[in-house]
Amino acid sequence: MRWTPHATVATIIEQDGKFLCVEEQSVSQGQLVINQPAGHIEADESFVAAAVRETLEETAWHVTPTALIGIYVYTAPANGITYHRYCFAAQADSHDPTRPLDTGIERALWLSRAELDARQNQLRSPMVTRCIDDYLAGIRFPLSVIVEPEQH
Repeated sequence: MRWTPHATVATIIEQDGKFLCVEEQSVSQGQLVINQPAGHIEADESFVAAAVRETLEETAWHVTPTALIGIYVYTAPANGITYHRYCFAAQADSHDPTRPLDTGIERALWLSRAELDARQNQLRSPMVTRCIDDYLAGIRFPLSVIVEPEQH
């Protein structure tokens, strides 16, 4: 049997000591969970373009990725799927409050690291705080470490 991990992106956006998060319906967990703006990379889409698109679709925020925080591997105990998550730091550029959010996204919200700790049982996965902790530790790789074909 062929092993096929899921390629995903996530984005860390910080403003005034709070992080942009989403509250979303989790089919596998059967409840509302908290995550970064995140999702699957589409065919022929670059990692950076996927991060920008997913953030906009899930939060209505336009962002500019500034660095790669890391590449994370996680196997979800609920379904056994392995995820390869490319996590980016990004700056918030503008918000479109009239834009509808993706299906399954209840709302976007800004939470401090302490508020995330207080809601630990609601996190979609341990990657939520792991990515933020790496961001807070100053881990940054230039976007140039990602080598992809030029898009035409």
